Amino acid sequence: MSENSPQTPSKETPNDDTPSNETPTNDTSRKEAPAEEVPINELLMTTTAIQEDEELANVVTAEEYLMRKDVVLLEYEKQMFLDMVQADGLLVCAKGLSFERVLLNILKAYSDTGNLVLVINSSDWEEQYYKSKLESKYVHEVANTATERERVYVEGGIQFITTRILVVDLLKQRIPIELITGIIVLRAHTIIESCQEAFALRLYRQSNKTGFIKAFSCSAEAFTIGYAHIQRTMRNLFVKNLYIWPRFHATVRSVLKPWEAQTIELHVPLTPSMTAIQTHILDIMNFLVREIKRINRTVDLESVTVENCVTKKFHKILQAQLDCIWHQLNSQTKLIVADLKILRSLMISTMYHDSVSAYALIKRYRGKEYALSNSGWTLLDAAEQIFKLSRERVFNGHQEFEPEPCAKWKPLTELLTQDIPGDMRRTHGANHMVQPKVLILCQDARTCFQLKQYLTQGGPRFLLQQALRHEVPVGKMSDKYAKEGQSQATPAPADKSSQKPIKSESELESSATASQMDELSQLLGNETDPADGQYFGESYMLTMTQLNPNANNIKDEPDVSIFESFPELEELDVSAMVTAHQQQPFICLQTFKTEREGAMALENMLEQLQPHYVVMYNTNVMAIRQLEVFEARRRLPPKERMKVYFLIHARTVEEQSYLTSLRREKSAFELIIDTKSKMVIPEYQDGKTDEAFILYRPFDNESGDIDSANAKSRQAGGQARSKTETPKVIVDMREFRSDLPCLIHKRGLEVVPLTITIGDYILTPEVCVERKSISDLIGSLNSGRLYNQCVQMQRHYAKPILLIEFDQNKPFHLQGKFMLSQQTTSTNADIMQKLQLLTLHFPKLRLIWSPSPYATAQLFEELKLDKPEPDAQQAVALGGGSELGEPGATIEQLQYNPAIYDFLLRLPGIHTRNVHSLVRKGGNLRQLLQRTQAELADLLQSQESGKLLWDILHVAHLPQKDEVAGSTALLAAGKQFGSGSHNRFRKAAQDSRRGRR
Repeated sequence: MSENSPQTPSKETPNDDTPSNETPTNDTSRKEAPAEEVPINELLMTTTAIQEDEELANVVTAEEYLMRKDVVLLEYEKQMFLDMVQADGLLVCAKGLSFERVLLNILKAYSDTGNLVLVINSSDWEEQYYKSKLESKYVHEVANTATERERVYVEGGIQFITTRILVVDLLKQRIPIELITGIIVLRAHTIIESCQEAFALRLYRQSNKTGFIKAFSCSAEAFTIGYAHIQRTMRNLFVKNLYIWPRFHATVRSVLKPWEAQTIELHVPLTPSMTAIQTHILDIMNFLVREIKRINRTVDLESVTVENCVTKKFHKILQAQLDCIWHQLNSQTKLIVADLKILRSLMISTMYHDSVSAYALIKRYRGKEYALSNSGWTLLDAAEQIFKLSRERVFNGHQEFEPEPCAKWKPLTELLTQDIPGDMRRTHGANHMVQPKVLILCQDARTCFQLKQYLTQGGPRFLLQQALRHEVPVGKMSDKYAKEGQSQATPAPADKSSQKPIKSESELESSATASQMDELSQLLGNETDPADGQYFGESYMLTMTQLNPNANNIKDEPDVSIFESFPELEELDVSAMVTAHQQQPFICLQTFKTEREGAMALENMLEQLQPHYVVMYNTNVMAIRQLEVFEARRRLPPKERMKVYFLIHARTVEEQSYLTSLRREKSAFELIIDTKSKMVIPEYQDGKTDEAFILYRPFDNESGDIDSANAKSRQAGGQARSKTETPKVIVDMREFRSDLPCLIHKRGLEVVPLTITIGDYILTPEVCVERKSISDLIGSLNSGRLYNQCVQMQRHYAKPILLIEFDQNKPFHLQGKFMLSQQTTSTNADIMQKLQLLTLHFPKLRLIWSPSPYATAQLFEELKLDKPEPDAQQAVALGGGSELGEPGATIEQLQYNPAIYDFLLRLPGIHTRNVHSLVRKGGNLRQLLQRTQAELADLLQSQESGKLLWDILHVAHLPQKDEVAGSTALLAAGKQFGSGSHNRFRKAAQDSRRGRR
């Protein structure tokens, strides 16, 4: 930051966070100070003065900024902008209301080289979105080296930075903390006390009392999990203001209500087979829910209901309740949890997937292996009906292949071929030349691919392909199905994405079987097939190959393919494609979210395509609100607004799941509103005053605690006090992926980040700690890496420690399958035996079992009481080849052969205090054997140590019985001669060998 750069408001006024509410009065008065020495006319002619005047003239208030023509925000978005600019705070909005535009304008307002704004905790798609909308000269990429990052920080602008890099740079003071204008935190609902983001904010607020902190979140439900989640999050963010924007907010309703799109609900009835299967699956779920509550009467399972079992967030609810007591549950409960997840996947497959795929999935759970490892639901009559009905959906009464088409296929075809063209004629006239643009929204890539294949190839051909892919035996086809397949036109060329290799059914089944009966984290994990990401695309663009006047032919042959695909969609811009092919109707298949663009994918597609019609093939709360916001931005008259068609199975699990998600979000916002009305927020919570006790370091307090104060009062009345030095802990750079450095700093210890090769934490010159999580411990023991690490620690440190740390959200329990992580294989069964061998090999190694990082931080603090501080240079040099010498010696000592060093330490009488003297003065092993006992005692500086070493080198010792088990000769010699001389032992061994001959 140069001296001529404009001063940021956050550096001038502590209570003002905006770049706008400044007047140029104070600045010009400072600039006119040198006027006594230099003439004013000459000063005004300089380029610097002119530039400063122009910059000061451009300073506007937040309200004036919103009046600019290039700022297009809805009324509630303007209010969000004003709230967040005028004061620090946490903004929680409903899904789909999109605070992205608000944040984008905040970033634009601070886009200046005189400001340094950091954006943390952003996902990849969020970072790409904001970078594409901002001026590139103000957005800087994070450099790879520390020197380059220091230069980039000084240049100012806006930086999207990973929190791990930011924490290290803040600790090493590579970044000018006092010059940071502010920090913006995304996905604020994920900020917990021990996370890296909270660590960075604490370091920032300790040194910068004037910069702003603004946090954003669109997940109200996340704040309802746990006790006082919203208060704890605000405390970790150092903000005092909470802004709540639900969908039922009066301002939001007044903005969206006048511009509502035309919506048409089409209730599609389920087929009789699908209705029966849904009923039977719900019956089994109800039975399992009652069973799990009967078995665990003492566990709070209020949220485990059939209604929640079919919703998307069920696995998170169950994991939050059962994770901490998972090791206490019996095997039957664990089986029921696994089966509830399986039944939910069967329900989803029946409702949304085609009949062949659903049958292939259900058939997996009919095998012998799964029958022996489930809770018993497969033996129920309802389960037998599910298997029977699923097969009947694929094969008819004569066991001929005649799959049942999806219930929504026919209504979708009628919409595309009849209703939408008819509506276009009524709207634009019979002779109109406007071609319809239709956007079909699906819940996932699998459904998107299914519709694309159906529209381009027809239903029968697609179902046959699915049967071949899932290895369903087709056998004989029914006459009806064969006739429908032959009546199809030649299929259009498929997308490039569909040409990718397909995994066989056996591979999918083996992967599914491997993950069926794993522990809770794996039971409740991702539910999609591993091949989905490779096989299915997230977006397709289709067009009609026939004109609509042939509607009569379409009615006679509903499965005739009249659509073809654009395989170049990935390479082309959608808006450019629409412009180039204006005479063709467009049908775009799109998922609600994409991996590349996240939740902004739908908004981008709407802006580029500008569709006339939207078909909601699946229901989604966020997508519906994004459509509302898009229509409110366009502000079109009613006749020109897009029409939205909802294809929904009324009174089914699909409708119930949608209503449940709405109810959950509403209740979450009501809870947050109620919490805000009762919340007590201290004035010092923002950390901008010295009263923020959460930033106090107990070791900086000169008075200390009562006991230390009383003790010092006896020393000249407390007059001669020395300020307590802040304890330091050297932390390896790779350890900043964990929560422990944050918690160590929170307890008042100074964290020194360094790249060290021996140990993870250096507490004192003698204490070195190697931290291992459970999964890391298992991997290190199996690979032998932990043995080498312990060798290095014992060689260089007097008190090596192996810290085995458990997850704070998991039980402190090391028995059964749980301690073996997710892989319960035979290679992990001997973990305890390997730990025992480790302690035998390294007698000085101490094992510490910690239930959580919080307990570890407290332990480190206690271990450092009244202990000397570690030397950073020595800790770094130890891993670089230098060896540790005598206590108090320098690093430039003689270097020893590690093998000889370790061998000598294993001899009686030799330890770390005298081994260095022995290595320097003892010569070689031959010279050592020639020395007398008195000379050895002088070398080792101890008569007792000298006698022990001389005895081991010159006196023969008979081994104990247990040490020579299996050797008949040695056992016989031991029994006969006891502890006799070396010659007797040799004679007994020779006699034994002669007897064998």
